[in-house]
Amino acid sequence: MLREAWHRAFVLHRRPYSETSLLLDLFTEKEGRITVLAKGARGRNSNLKGCLQPFVPLLARWSGRGEIKILCYAEPISLALPLSGNLLYSGFYVNELLSRLLEPGTNYSELFFAYLHCLKNLSLQSLTKGSPEHALRQFELATLANLGYGVDFLHCALSGQKVKAGMIYHYQQKKGFIVSSVISNDSFTGRELQALACGEFPDVETLRAAKRFTRMALRPYLGNKPLKSRELFL
Repeated sequence: MLREAWHRAFVLHRRPYSETSLLLDLFTEKEGRITVLAKGARGRNSNLKGCLQPFVPLLARWSGRGEIKILCYAEPISLALPLSGNLLYSGFYVNELLSRLLEPGTNYSELFFAYLHCLKNLSLQSLTKGSPEHALRQFELATLANLGYGVDFLHCALSGQKVKAGMIYHYQQKKGFIVSSVISNDSFTGRELQALACGEFPDVETLRAAKRFTRMALRPYLGNKPLKSRELFL
């Protein structure tokens, strides 16, 4: 296969391979998640050593037909996005979500830009010592929508009627929200659903509801294996 054109990419995960090389999971703008072998990247004289890190915007190219491509070259577009403390762990969480959920070699261009937007928001919060919650919830919702797992927040799944702010709705996996009179962990107010629909959470209640929903919605697709990034928070 001829050498690929340049691609915008981020490192999702890296692990040592042999004495001097690295296996990298990349999230790319056009090819989605791919695995590449960076030969000699850990070598003493490698020019790649400093740039093949998470949260560094890259231009990369690779070659090969197999499941694992050979990285031909990579260069940073800019410095690494500044993340520290809980914001750094939040970045690892976002990377782990993509590593677990994305089908290899599938174009997720819209999600790539949602990821870039999320990292920029996290880096801004890192500089101002803010909270990652808004950025994480917005990215989780974007991930669900781009993978085809999104739901209609604004209509009852049974009747088709518009959601009303003061009513209670029960969430059913793969179906949506149904009017209910029972308040439980799976129930949401219409006001909370309206906030989820636009991805804006003006208060603690709507933000907590968003976290509760994304946890429930993502669980079937993540499986039973715990997320390592969540363990870092603990």
